[in-house]
Amino acid sequence: MAKPHPMLERDYATEWMNLNVLEVSEGYALAEMTITRDMLNGFGIVHGGMTFAFADTVFALTVNSLNPEEFSKKITVSSGADINYVASAREGQTLRAEGKLAASYGRNSLVDVTVTCEGQLIAEFRGRGRTITPPTASEGQ
Repeated sequence: MAKPHPMLERDYATEWMNLNVLEVSEGYALAEMTITRDMLNGFGIVHGGMTFAFADTVFALTVNSLNPEEFSKKITVSSGADINYVASAREGQTLRAEGKLAASYGRNSLVDVTVTCEGQLIAEFRGRGRTITPPTASEGQ
């Protein structure tokens, strides 16, 4: 099965999260993630870091949807992000995240990601992106 974006070809974190990408189009991404036992905190609700990681992945899909054919020459990575948690979710429930490009200027961008569960707002995420040259394989070692 083809991945909806080249970024996901070696994205092992997204694979572990069992993220289901529903749509990627220019400046937009939509995905779902079902909460598993491994994603819960000590209170039996989804860990905030898992919600953040989910929203951050949808941010990356959104911002890198602008020029997927140039992915080998330039990528956009997060230069910072903020998240506001509104509610929590539990094991077995499915989170849905919708990312929308809010602004793109020069090498910078802003993306808003709304995370919901069964129609209820869970979190609002705002990511700031910076376009860079992709690191080579040897730089990551």
